[in-house]
Amino acid sequence: MRGKLYLMVGILLMAVLISACSGVAAAQTPQPGQGSAPVRTISVTGSGKSFIVPDMAIISVGVRTENRNAGAAVDDNNAQTQEVIAALRGMGVAERDIQTTNFSIYPQQQYDDQGQLTGTTYVVENTVQVTIRDLDQLGDLLGASVDAGANSVYGIQFDVENKEEALSEARQNAVDNAAAQAQDLAQAAGVTLGEIQSLSTASSFPSPIFDGRGGGAEAAASQVPIAPGQLTVNVDVTVVYTIE
Repeated sequence: MRGKLYLMVGILLMAVLISACSGVAAAQTPQPGQGSAPVRTISVTGSGKSFIVPDMAIISVGVRTENRNAGAAVDDNNAQTQEVIAALRGMGVAERDIQTTNFSIYPQQQYDDQGQLTGTTYVVENTVQVTIRDLDQLGDLLGASVDAGANSVYGIQFDVENKEEALSEARQNAVDNAAAQAQDLAQAAGVTLGEIQSLSTASSFPSPIFDGRGGGAEAAASQVPIAPGQLTVNVDVTVVYTIE
């Protein structure tokens, strides 16, 4: 009997000890929100740019024809467009650099002064996009396309075939600008700037556009003057620095 009593007391003591140990372990386990202090940071956005001279241009040249007979309007347009393309190829434009971007045909109703329908004219439009890789030829090419039958030029967009060098320079300028800003902020706040924690970037490559919309009769009179100017490459970087 006494042996059984000693056994029960021993079991109760072991249960108390296990419970106490569990409580200590729970007390030592970090609770949510009780971890290490958050990392202090400085976040800045730097801007950089570089300049580059265009070495190519993209133009959209169109042929517009009208006829009361839809088939005749299409035939006239096809013949005129083929003349334009032949003129471009004759000046050295590669076949891969001439691409049709629009072909449409639609009726255009005619009315008299009293608003009565007098007939229908069919309008056909064909537009080709031309990439010109020799800017010295640009003015002559525009004049030749107009002489061959193009009656609308929708615009000229200048571009650069290889932008990597300009982008690299702009990125470096943006990072330098961000570093200077971060150092100024750290000095003003009386803290020491640490390592870069994160960095993200965005770039843009806008191109100036000469709009030649409005027909080509004036362009045919003389060589078209073209001023490509220069393009600006813009890069923004967002950099997060730690504070030591």
